[in-house]
Amino acid sequence: MTAETVLNLEALASQAQTIMSVFTKAGYDAVAPAIIQPADVFLDVIGESLRARTYVFTDQDGAELCLRPDITVPTCRLHLERHADPATPARYCYNGPAFRFQPQGATADHPREFRQAGIERFSDKSREAAEAETVAIIIKAIEKVGFKDWTLRLGDLGLFSSVLDATGVSLNWKKRLDDAFLRPLSFREALKGFATGVRPPSSSIPQELLSSLRRDDVEASEAAVAVYLEEEAIDLIGTRSLSDITAHLVDIAEDAKEAPLDSRAIELIERYIGVSGPAITAGEKISALIKGAPNGSGYALETYDRRLALLANAGIDLERVTFSAEFGRTLAYYTGLVFEVNAASLGAKSPIAGGGRYDGLLRAAGSDVDVAAVGAAIHSERLLAAVGGKSR
Repeated sequence: MTAETVLNLEALASQAQTIMSVFTKAGYDAVAPAIIQPADVFLDVIGESLRARTYVFTDQDGAELCLRPDITVPTCRLHLERHADPATPARYCYNGPAFRFQPQGATADHPREFRQAGIERFSDKSREAAEAETVAIIIKAIEKVGFKDWTLRLGDLGLFSSVLDATGVSLNWKKRLDDAFLRPLSFREALKGFATGVRPPSSSIPQELLSSLRRDDVEASEAAVAVYLEEEAIDLIGTRSLSDITAHLVDIAEDAKEAPLDSRAIELIERYIGVSGPAITAGEKISALIKGAPNGSGYALETYDRRLALLANAGIDLERVTFSAEFGRTLAYYTGLVFEVNAASLGAKSPIAGGGRYDGLLRAAGSDVDVAAVGAAIHSERLLAAVGGKSR
């Protein structure tokens, strides 16, 4: 180990100690979730982008495991181990390594093994207050280690969902659009394609089979699919289960019956995802869009305005805050507010912190109910570089 490496590790350790002190003084319980995690939980919830970058392996007992690609999901699992009632209010903080494959090659800003220092909080009654406090504590920790020149970028998956409600699209279309929105690089192209239908008709699946499938009669639908698989000599071993295949085919059957997305809805969505700029003026732009929509509602905008007011009350300079309607982050488990903290020296592709609301994640981790949850994590190596130290 070189002297430079030793100094770098010492700097990271000192930084982590300062950050964790900020978290614990704010009432967060320090925890250390396991590094090795069940793979199925992660692969189900983290989304396509990170699923392909997760290190997955099988142990000698045949269990599929992974090196945690983030620490939020392990903290959710730890919370469920501690509390019989998932809705028990709790706040946790942590500092430790996470692991992601880097398809462009590992760099100082994007290493395969990196450190996260973060917070997670569950069952807060006041949603917007919890979100504002989460952002404020992350900013406080970043400033505590000496970095002052930050900018904050906001997005809101819940607001996008409200815009879809305002367009009056069907529930089936809303689900497809919500799913597509989580793939920001392809969303605009997908939106153009939706003008001709939910998805291209499948020539490989018999129309007779698709017509027989019904979401409200799972048993009969699975029986029909089982007969089809047997006739085609398609073996289920090593593939998805019969229920998964049937559910997918039911989606295809429903899509085939869905009329193409209305041009007015497409126009409204395109205008919405084009909203970008200072957070203090973005609300007015979105309000003007929604008020002219078939089912316009002000509730989501009231939430947006209330959150900004709470951020200001928490000491966040709103002049340094921007909003991007198209910003949805890469983790599929977010359900509402999303945010990232950036440093000009590292660029927008290397945020030094990020987080958001994820009310459905505890259910995915094993809870029988959804639980209000919000959290964020600091990328330790990037923060050290932004402060002026060196990263690994």
